[in-house]
Amino acid sequence: MKKTDNPLLAGIHARLPLFDRIRPEKDAPPALDAVLKENRTRLEELTQLADPDWDSLLAPLEMLDERLGRVWGPVTHLNAVCDSDALRPVYQQGVQKVTAYYTEQAQNEALFAAVKQVRARHDFAALDHERRQVIEHTLRDFRLSGAELEGSAKARFKEVQMRLSELGTQFEQNVLDATRAFDLHIEDESDLAGLPDSIRAAAAQRATAAGKSGWLFTLDLPSYLPFMQYAENRTLRRRMYTAYVTRASRGKTDNTPLIEEILRLRKQSAMLLGHAHYAEYSLVPKMAASTEEVISFLRELAERSRPAAEQEYAELRDFARKRLQIDTLEAWDVPYASEQLRQHRYAISQEDLKPYFPEPQVLDGMFGLVQALYGLTIRRNHDVPRWHEDVRYYDIYDGEVQVAGFYFDPYARAHKRGGAWMDECIIRWRRPDGSLQLPVAYLVCNFEAPVGDSPALWTHEEVITLFHEFGHGLHHMLTGVETLGVSGIRGVPWDAVELPSQFMENFCWQREAVDMFARHYETGEPLPDALFGKMTAARNFQSGMQMLRQIEFALFDMLLHSSFDPDGNQSVQELLDEVRKEVAVLIPPAFNKFQNSFSHIFAGGYGAGYYSYKWAEVLSADAFAAFEEEGVTNAETAKRFRDHILSIGGSRDIMDAFVAFRGRKPTVDALLRHSGLADSSGG
Repeated sequence: MKKTDNPLLAGIHARLPLFDRIRPEKDAPPALDAVLKENRTRLEELTQLADPDWDSLLAPLEMLDERLGRVWGPVTHLNAVCDSDALRPVYQQGVQKVTAYYTEQAQNEALFAAVKQVRARHDFAALDHERRQVIEHTLRDFRLSGAELEGSAKARFKEVQMRLSELGTQFEQNVLDATRAFDLHIEDESDLAGLPDSIRAAAAQRATAAGKSGWLFTLDLPSYLPFMQYAENRTLRRRMYTAYVTRASRGKTDNTPLIEEILRLRKQSAMLLGHAHYAEYSLVPKMAASTEEVISFLRELAERSRPAAEQEYAELRDFARKRLQIDTLEAWDVPYASEQLRQHRYAISQEDLKPYFPEPQVLDGMFGLVQALYGLTIRRNHDVPRWHEDVRYYDIYDGEVQVAGFYFDPYARAHKRGGAWMDECIIRWRRPDGSLQLPVAYLVCNFEAPVGDSPALWTHEEVITLFHEFGHGLHHMLTGVETLGVSGIRGVPWDAVELPSQFMENFCWQREAVDMFARHYETGEPLPDALFGKMTAARNFQSGMQMLRQIEFALFDMLLHSSFDPDGNQSVQELLDEVRKEVAVLIPPAFNKFQNSFSHIFAGGYGAGYYSYKWAEVLSADAFAAFEEEGVTNAETAKRFRDHILSIGGSRDIMDAFVAFRGRKPTVDALLRHSGLADSSGG
């Protein structure tokens, strides 16, 4: 097969993936087989080097990694945004092949020895810090991948990695299938009582698209959450809630046995490498020094948040009883009662704000903010192949020099994974021929699409989500690093990778920034002072409860991967119940199987790492405090943030970088202040 016959192979040398030509079901198997075969041949040659150095060993290894990423990356992406029955088996088989390849490479004793030779060279210290860091990370990752194991232990470790890869893929597909399997079809308009017109219109459009009359609600978050917040029909709220929290917990999509096997295999893999448990293994490349440090951090935050959370929950129950005639507040009542209390207290709802956040204005304003901060210009490029008609592509310029690009896929649709994320498409890299490869990102959200002739109108919470993902994107795209292994988000400790994303969220609460993107979609009127005042007053509504909810997830994850025994008498559910007794103020019903759809830790790379959100939020809140002190759009502060945080990739120690930016180590004070919890914490 000529390389140009296959768009995935041709894409290795193209500026961008050839999405207009890629048919992953047909193109992926031969392309993947071809690149894996060539890579294995080249790896064999590299292990024969007599006197390896950076240019003869590490640079070619980067090239092999880049080639495989260019072929397999678009397939992984399409599996997430264009899932199909035809693609699934192809993707699953490909995942197995890629996992096998990387496990082989990581356990290649000759390759490990060759990298150690480079590390031991007399001229190692003369390498620039990026290359030295790549070598140190490479040796660390060899050890974490079982390179120092021997015989049956090495073979078993490989088997475990292969099976874990398979289980993670199956877990995510079960969640997707279970989410798609349920919908709530309403034909009696009285059942829509309480739902705003925009939510009704979106549900009617969804029903029409499905060939049905009336209104259709699904378990996708842009449909599920507003229904739970506004629907007066308590019976239907319970039905939706029950379907949502029992996803992937029964029948063919039951993730319970997968969870048990994942935990057992993770512990086994960690112990094979001499670690006491998976959490200890997981923390090796992270900022946190130990599981004890993480657990203490989470419990301290819980303790400082609990007084506020208990007061908030007591107020909610009292309000529900007196105002809503709900004597016993159930889990399916909480979003509804909370929204009613928010409106009662602050006279504001997300629906009140939506007309001021039309998609075109939000995007233009966000791009304008980035220009004010970093001097960047963002221009849409219509001549780029896309995977769906809703997708757009943008180029980023620093002056007249193009520095990056990104795809934006904003709307929820069938066969698209839920949630929002940023992913690498192409990594910034100085190629061996001296040319510079520019970074490209995927930015994916699941917002409500436009209804009728109106633009898409987003809630303030969705705007925050957009800014969050764009923060990740800027981290990837504004890197100044030219060495592949530590460029962009590569090599960044997992518990610091959320710093730039959570940092960007803060601008959504600053008047100076909000004025750049909040305009009424019909009149062009800026967000009125009164409405902005209500929005900011409501910012920390139930922040104590929200803080404890995140701590509940993080503590459950950390204990699950440390003290929990997968072969012991305690079940996963019992551990979760125990954690809830310790930190939660709202205990869900027994039928809630939250863990069965907890894709972050079982399929998304956050195993023993969910604490990262709170850990990084301490960093991001403290970093943004510098802008509060020096000016929200202060270009000099932004330059310092770009130089010390956004541009360094994984080439520097993140704590050293933070200190260089802030002048000191981070404290939790800014996070507690931003969350409105400083007073209740005593600090």
